[in-house]
Amino acid sequence: MGNESSSRSGISRRVFLAGSAGAVLAPRIVSAATLGKGGGVAAGDRIAFGVIGVGSRGNDHIRTFAGYPGAEIVALCDPYKSKCEAAGKSLQERLAGQGIKRELPAMYQDFRELLARDDIDAVVIASPENWHALHGISAVKAGKDVYGEKALARTVFESRALVNAVRRHGRVFQVGMQQRSARDFRFASELARNGYLGKLHTVRVSVPGGRALPDAPTTPPPPDLDYDIWLGPAPYTPHNDLKCSFNWYFMSDYCAGWVQSWGVHHMDIGQWGAPAFARGVVKVKGTADFPRIGLADTSVTWRIEYRTADGLLLVFTSEEQYQIGCRFEGDAGWVHADRSGIWAAPESLLKAAIKPNDEHLYVSDDHHGNFLECVRARKDPAAPVEAGHTGNVLTLIGDIATRLGRELTWDWSAERFTDCDEANRFLGRTMRAPWII
Repeated sequence: MGNESSSRSGISRRVFLAGSAGAVLAPRIVSAATLGKGGGVAAGDRIAFGVIGVGSRGNDHIRTFAGYPGAEIVALCDPYKSKCEAAGKSLQERLAGQGIKRELPAMYQDFRELLARDDIDAVVIASPENWHALHGISAVKAGKDVYGEKALARTVFESRALVNAVRRHGRVFQVGMQQRSARDFRFASELARNGYLGKLHTVRVSVPGGRALPDAPTTPPPPDLDYDIWLGPAPYTPHNDLKCSFNWYFMSDYCAGWVQSWGVHHMDIGQWGAPAFARGVVKVKGTADFPRIGLADTSVTWRIEYRTADGLLLVFTSEEQYQIGCRFEGDAGWVHADRSGIWAAPESLLKAAIKPNDEHLYVSDDHHGNFLECVRARKDPAAPVEAGHTGNVLTLIGDIATRLGRELTWDWSAERFTDCDEANRFLGRTMRAPWII
């Protein structure tokens, strides 16, 4: 993956004239249609946002982006009409408390109506994983830049299709792997990549485990929910009162579980510090416990091992087996980072200065602010779409190995297993009509 601080040639810069010298220009909304493919936003312009998915995480993004003077939330979309209304009212009241008077954002249940607006420059995607690829591909085709929640997509094939679409249409795409904008994770990865731990031999990743769910009786969808849009490309199953909020994480129609959706955070750091796991040929094997009854069918606990051709080992577990976070181990020391801090042995490693000629990773200390900066500058952000893809794929191939109960060989150049047709059938899935990529 190399040094990711340079912008990719696929995203062009656009120079905007600010008018005559000495003129004072008020910030204005710039439409995506005006920008066109590869366009940018001038430094004095506001970036108009639409938000697709306004559940818990979507509301977090609304609050965060609304706090930047260069961003304005102009539209919301969610299959639950009531969620849009509550989020819009909350935003309006929060801004009013700051002395800012704004109309309610426009509200939609169908994301296609939001994307059809030419006054929206960027979108936040905070829908369930089964929707991520369709929402993301549709957004970049519509000329929008994207802040897209992890995991990048429900399947390997969808994930690759989204990467290709982002590059084909020249858009900025920040994956919501916000640990790439945290100093401790960056420093731990630089220590690992630059030999400060000696010869790296093991990476350990642990995240919270999944959960089981009870069965739930079929119920009519509530009147404010467009249930067909909520299901989207997932197979049709009747509505019940459990699955449409949060619990979908643990149902494989919508997500591969927390082995994927939580796992990708620390697995991404694992590949950041040890990029060998995202190239060449990797052996993967593992075991997992799956619920035997109820709605959930994704792993509750797991232990997965990945090994590169030169013997580097990555051990990925649920939290009861190892401390949450990412740990790099070498023959001269180790470093462990999580969201509460960083530790090392010997402790002197924490005072090491990365040398000028060492490999320096992309520096960002504000994930949302970095996205806004990159939208203006037309450059890749801290968590580019390719990183979201490789981190996502690592979790998915691990999940497949646990389901089949055998060691598999993954070839990154082909993005397929070389030794198991059954495993390759898990790489994609048929979408429910009329949805298609």
